[in-house]
Amino acid sequence: MSQRKFASLPVGQQQAAHGSKLPAAFNPTEDDIAKMLQAQVHIGSKKCESQMETYVWKRREDGINLINIGKTWEKLVLAARIIAPIAPEDVVVISSRTYGHRAVLKFAANTGVHAIAGRFTPGAFTNYITRSFKEPRLIVVTDPRVDHQAIREASYVNIPVIAFCDTDAPLKYVDVAIPANNKGKHSIGLVWWLLCREVLRLKGTVPRTPDGWGIMVDMFFYRDPDEVEKDQQEAATKDTAVEQQGTADWDVVGTGGATGAVAAAQEGGKPPALFSVRCSSDHETDAILSLVAFIEPTIRIGLVRGACRWCCWWDGLGS
Repeated sequence: MSQRKFASLPVGQQQAAHGSKLPAAFNPTEDDIAKMLQAQVHIGSKKCESQMETYVWKRREDGINLINIGKTWEKLVLAARIIAPIAPEDVVVISSRTYGHRAVLKFAANTGVHAIAGRFTPGAFTNYITRSFKEPRLIVVTDPRVDHQAIREASYVNIPVIAFCDTDAPLKYVDVAIPANNKGKHSIGLVWWLLCREVLRLKGTVPRTPDGWGIMVDMFFYRDPDEVEKDQQEAATKDTAVEQQGTADWDVVGTGGATGAVAAAQEGGKPPALFSVRCSSDHETDAILSLVAFIEPTIRIGLVRGACRWCCWWDGLGS
């Protein structure tokens, strides 16, 4: 049976198809299966380790091994049931792979566990003199091949290891292997998001409903710094354009206009009469300007009432 046919089956038939013995509450929804297929969680590599053969659905004509996503879901639930009872401060999530940095940080932010994103410092689990020394009860890694240093040190001090494993991943010292594509940024982000959601559900933090958790899966996806910088530049350009459009061109309307009012103020020595102006922006409104005469022949026009706050200086008066 193909992955698409499997996704089109009802949840009960999906459970029977891959022999799942999970309770009905833990079964994946059609939306969960669709997300896993779209993120290519089931796409493995051409190489397959002997211990990972049990998780392979079949081999494509081009040599790519397809992972059984039914077993992926079972292992996700199992890993969540292991993580949930442990105190958050005793769990460490690790990702030396770049695509997993944001995912582990988001996982830590939502569950309260410790995260190591980037290079793993040798001796972090074995050398108590180092500043980064930790004594966790459980670690979760993104890729056993890349995070081999953390797994090896965990084996020295008997720390259980949960790992997302591709078909070519070595399972030495790995206690719980979650079969999944751990090379694509969307796949890595999705499996960490699913694991985080299941942990929160088991803890009772979020309800077990389709819209019970408001965090979008996009928050766990890796973002290229160049793309982030480009988005910021586009946003800044858009804000500048909006500000320029919001700058109003004022047309003075009234008897004598501004020139007459200024002249009257200078000759009579009295505050000039109020006159109406209108802003040429979209929210056209009549405003009242007060012309205040000074000893010097310069006149300040200040807007004292109206929707648009604007003022200018006549005859070159500075601020």
